[in-house]
Amino acid sequence: MARSLSIIGFLALAIGLLWIGQGTGAIRWPPSSFMINQLQWAGYGALLGAVGLILIWQGNR
Repeated sequence: MARSLSIIGFLALAIGLLWIGQGTGAIRWPPSSFMINQLQWAGYGALLGAVGLILIWQGNR
């Protein structure tokens, strides 16, 4: 169970960081993404990244 929490946490963190990058315009991949330069997606990414960190923390406890 702890290992799966950590894996899901790392995936959530990675996706959250991607969303932050796309939402702020720092990552322009894929070029046709509707999320580029949309700050609301940076906020969603921050929330998802925070959930990922919590899951990683719970998996390592």
